[in-house]
Amino acid sequence: MHSRVLTRPMPQLTLRAMWLGILALAFAMAQSLAVEARGAPESFADLADKVSPAVVNITTSTVIAQAADRRPQLPEGSPFEDFFRDFMDRGNRGGEQAPPRRGQALGSGFVVSEDGYIVTNNHVIEGADDIEIEFFSGDRLKAKVVGTDPKTDLAVLKVESDKPLPFVRFGDSNAMRVGDWVMAMGNPLGQGFSVSAGIVSARGRSLQGTYDDYIQTDAAINRGNSGGPLFNMDGDVIGINTAILSPNGGSIGIGFAMASNVADKVVKQLRDFGETRRGWLGVRIQDVTGDIAEAMGLPKAAGALVTDVPDGPAKDAGLLPNDVIVSFDGADVANTRELVRRVADAEVGKAVRVVVLRDGKTETLSVTLGRRETAEGESTPDAGQNGQAAPKEESLLGMTLRVPTEDERQAAGLPAGTDGLLVVGVTAGSEADTKGLAEGDVITEAGQKPVTTAADLTARITEAKDAGRKSLLLLVRRGGDPRFVALSVN
Repeated sequence: MHSRVLTRPMPQLTLRAMWLGILALAFAMAQSLAVEARGAPESFADLADKVSPAVVNITTSTVIAQAADRRPQLPEGSPFEDFFRDFMDRGNRGGEQAPPRRGQALGSGFVVSEDGYIVTNNHVIEGADDIEIEFFSGDRLKAKVVGTDPKTDLAVLKVESDKPLPFVRFGDSNAMRVGDWVMAMGNPLGQGFSVSAGIVSARGRSLQGTYDDYIQTDAAINRGNSGGPLFNMDGDVIGINTAILSPNGGSIGIGFAMASNVADKVVKQLRDFGETRRGWLGVRIQDVTGDIAEAMGLPKAAGALVTDVPDGPAKDAGLLPNDVIVSFDGADVANTRELVRRVADAEVGKAVRVVVLRDGKTETLSVTLGRRETAEGESTPDAGQNGQAAPKEESLLGMTLRVPTEDERQAAGLPAGTDGLLVVGVTAGSEADTKGLAEGDVITEAGQKPVTTAADLTARITEAKDAGRKSLLLLVRRGGDPRFVALSVN
């Protein structure tokens, strides 16, 4: 028996309604896409006309001393020795000091006030004894250095003008999204005022500095663009062009601009004080990794783990090693980089609330911040002496360990009153090896408790296993600097 599927032609009215519905849906989707993705600007000309008068070229010069004797170094008795001596001595009779020469460098910058304050990169003017500013109008003025900040590679200059100068303002770099249009201006390769355009390629890039917060852009940035502005489409400066990533020194579409939300604060301090005044908490910290979080029984891998608390604001407020800072001044802390920047941005002398995780509970402490620049200028106290005889070596967790001698304690930079286990060997390919432990390291804590003997460490391993943990957290010191490392106990 055969079965048949009976079909009927769709009524014309129903078919027409269906197509009308599809067309309406397509139109709505097109409108939605048009809102989400804006087209490229028809032209950047109006924006360039608007901001160009505030962008400047910077030429610096420096006196470079020349060596008195520049002859090549030849083996004694070489047949060319007499020849080169005679040749070099013709221009340097009697071994006189060669006359100094002047070296020049080019860069970019932008005016941020009508009374002549100019922002650029520190590396553009570093070491210069003569700085000349060329304006878009063709006018030239000498500039003096107001202040510099090598940590963010920023500098503020000042020119004296008999008329108000065109200037630009900083915008909100945090409002920029990946894919937003940007325009760079500057003096690339010494060719004079030049404009390039592109998009924000990435946010929150870090190169090498402690306070790095770079916007990555594919707008062409070359040598000479350093210190120039990166504009949004409203003509606000959202970045200072600082560096390029290139195998040959030329632009390949990977440029970096220091975010304006970092630069604006630094520039204000340099204008007001001639120097930076960053907040200082006074702790050594490291990121909370997944294995560290598991070893400490933390709910997630977030916050900043305190490895050491030297004399300073944090110690006065009661912070302790092994605390995990999860909130600073009312804002959650995701990692150490975020905490360092927030502390630096905070006002010196301000009392801030710091929330820490300690022994599975949260505690809130009030810390009155010091000034980082003052703290960095203070000398580090000498390590104390507390010698012990060296017992036999023990092998644990892929390491060979023993109690250090007094000389070894001093070499490791252990603080006064601190004991531990010296790493005298690491098994190749072990977890301790892959996580960077090395001969000369000193383990001072395990499972957040002090260890002074191999028996102490063995007890901590047993405790971790009994608690159902897969790893044990070690506090390791190298050259006086502490860090936490989690090693598997299974």
